[in-house]
Amino acid sequence: MDSETSIRIEETVLDILKTCNLEEVSEQKIRRMASEKLGLDLSEPTRKKFVRQVVEKFLAEEQAKREANAADEVKEEEEEDDEEEEDGKVKSSGDKEYDDEGDLIVCRLSHKRRVTVTDFRGKTLVSIREYYSKEGKELPTSKGISLTAEQWATFKKNIPGVEQAIKKLESKS
Repeated sequence: MDSETSIRIEETVLDILKTCNLEEVSEQKIRRMASEKLGLDLSEPTRKKFVRQVVEKFLAEEQAKREANAADEVKEEEEEDDEEEEDGKVKSSGDKEYDDEGDLIVCRLSHKRRVTVTDFRGKTLVSIREYYSKEGKELPTSKGISLTAEQWATFKKNIPGVEQAIKKLESKS
């Protein structure tokens, strides 16, 4: 495939990707739409592979943008958390952060969600839970899950499988 054809295919595929709903479109549909626009058969193996590479590159760039945006949101939340610490709402010891009940806050997933490690009736629990504010205190809701150390170990061992499933689903969209 000559470079002029490659450039035309890439530009057309990117235009389609930028304007379509990535949740509802498949690679095959994108290839078909580009074929119609260009008047070329893109089901031929080398062209099909090229379209796949363009789609995968685009999706990887989009994922990187989403991760960068998420990192910006986390940074903003951390700045908000720093302000809260100044108000005395959250206690910290060194680099570790603790809530009002003395539970270790491992991370904040969003403004209302966090991961904590706590001791409950002699058992260590990892909790992923939503919180709400009442009278200046952040209190846990019933929305969430608490895992024993054994359950956490099982979950942790299976994280690569979860990540693989996520990538597979994202590549379908």
